[in-house]
Amino acid sequence: MKSLYTIGLLVLSNTFMTFAWYGHLKFRELKWFESLGLVAIVLISWAIAFFEYCFQVPANRIGFQGNDGPFSLMELKVIQEVITLTVFVVFSLVFFKTESFRLNHLIGFVFLVLAVYFIFKK
Repeated sequence: MKSLYTIGLLVLSNTFMTFAWYGHLKFRELKWFESLGLVAIVLISWAIAFFEYCFQVPANRIGFQGNDGPFSLMELKVIQEVITLTVFVVFSLVFFKTESFRLNHLIGFVFLVLAVYFIFKK
């Protein structure tokens, strides 16, 4: 059960982080954001990123073997990276219609899945 909580929290945290890091690129399309300067955009992104930490820190604490969780530190990091890229692909395809998912991206993901396999291999 801790595995599912950890993964669920990591998905939520990465969703917020993706919006914090890349969501501002779409702000210009919104009338009330178009006149904001860089400092305002950074502050808005930090506000969004706060929620990323609200999910990331508990995910790592629940999931880490040192806290009676199911995952080693290396396993947690690889899971997080795969989730990050998965969330990013969905985000970019949904919010940035000019982006596309190509064969080289798929091949890269296959290698990431292989990385997960090898990290978890005892």
